[in-house]
Amino acid sequence: MKGDFRVDLAFDRKHLWHPYTSMAAPLPTYPVVGARGVHLELEGGRRLVDGMSSWWCAIHGYGHPNLERAIRAQLDRMPHVMFGGLTHEPAVELARLLIRITPQPLKRVFFCDSGSVSVEVAIKMALQYFRALGQGRRTRLLAVRGGYHGDTFGAMSVCDPETGMHHLFEDMLPEQLFAPVPSCAFDTPWDPASTAELEALMEAYAEELAAVVLEPIVQGAGGMRFYHPRYLARVRELCDAHGVLLIADEIATGFGRSGKLFACEHAEVVPDVLCLGKALTGGTMTLAATLTTAEVADGISRGPGGGAFMHGPTFMANPLACAVARASVTTLLDSDWRGRVRTIEAQLTEELEPCRQLPGVADVRVLGAIGVVEMRKPVDVAAAQTRFVARGVWIRPFGKLVYLMPPYVIGSGELSQLTAAVVDLAESAI
Repeated sequence: MKGDFRVDLAFDRKHLWHPYTSMAAPLPTYPVVGARGVHLELEGGRRLVDGMSSWWCAIHGYGHPNLERAIRAQLDRMPHVMFGGLTHEPAVELARLLIRITPQPLKRVFFCDSGSVSVEVAIKMALQYFRALGQGRRTRLLAVRGGYHGDTFGAMSVCDPETGMHHLFEDMLPEQLFAPVPSCAFDTPWDPASTAELEALMEAYAEELAAVVLEPIVQGAGGMRFYHPRYLARVRELCDAHGVLLIADEIATGFGRSGKLFACEHAEVVPDVLCLGKALTGGTMTLAATLTTAEVADGISRGPGGGAFMHGPTFMANPLACAVARASVTTLLDSDWRGRVRTIEAQLTEELEPCRQLPGVADVRVLGAIGVVEMRKPVDVAAAQTRFVARGVWIRPFGKLVYLMPPYVIGSGELSQLTAAVVDLAESAI
């Protein structure tokens, strides 16, 4: 794919504010003019193997014909209509599909603009549900340290309070409760003591808690940790015992990334509220969904003020996004995605393992199509990305973590390019 335009990098540097970047000293940006398969094409023709799936959403790679056909067909019909008082086939059929593939009790679907908004909606559902039940004291949430749930204020309040990205707003956020980072790793023997402090918190604050909010099995942007399925199962048991809702943030893990279609399946747990996003549209458009049970939805709907759930984004259930999301999920289900993820997992395990012996490396861990090398010191992101681009790969570290979340369609040679670049960086201990 050849680009026929040039990106004004000077304008970009002066006027465009990129994510988690200072305008005074912005990180370098690389001009992309095209994307196809698992490659990004930079201005000038350099091609990079994408190890990030564009922040974990482009699971089919770029330019998949099924997704492009869905967008074009829907564009010919209508790109958008308001969802207040109207409905349409893409929303109905996507909801039908999501209900079919998620656990049986999750039968009510609320479409959102983004993953962060999906978490906001989930929190609002929990609070409004208990208010409708006459349990207005239940206004607090319990989250797990090391978690990340988004950048809006409700979502920020349940992100890690110390090492998260949002400490600057600490005095403006609702005060939530936090259990320690799960200490029992995914592939180690289960230690019941790992939930002791969480159990004590739930016991002490049971009458104030509306919900536990966590990322099942995989803590993503908060630290890329993989914890034991029995931990999640125990959280479900505690929520049931104390009458607290369980909100599962599967925005990063949903649609196969951990080796299961949904990470909750590792523990055979069903949440009361499920947040989906990122891979939902295969990396084409922004869309998220919050699913809940009939019990929660009916409880809210019997509440004061006519029982209306008080949320409604302008672009809710955008027809273009719903149409391509349905195509993306169907494409995934019709493929051998489990086999592909297992193959990626095996290759990541083998090829990242040499990093474990390096003095600058603290840990190496792999689960599904996620590979993580944790360094002992923070990574110089600008220097690392310069090095990666020179090797023909796109990898964006954060903190001490150098990680890979490639598209599921990646070939073994392309994946080896990524892992070799990670090993090279770890050897240099930048």
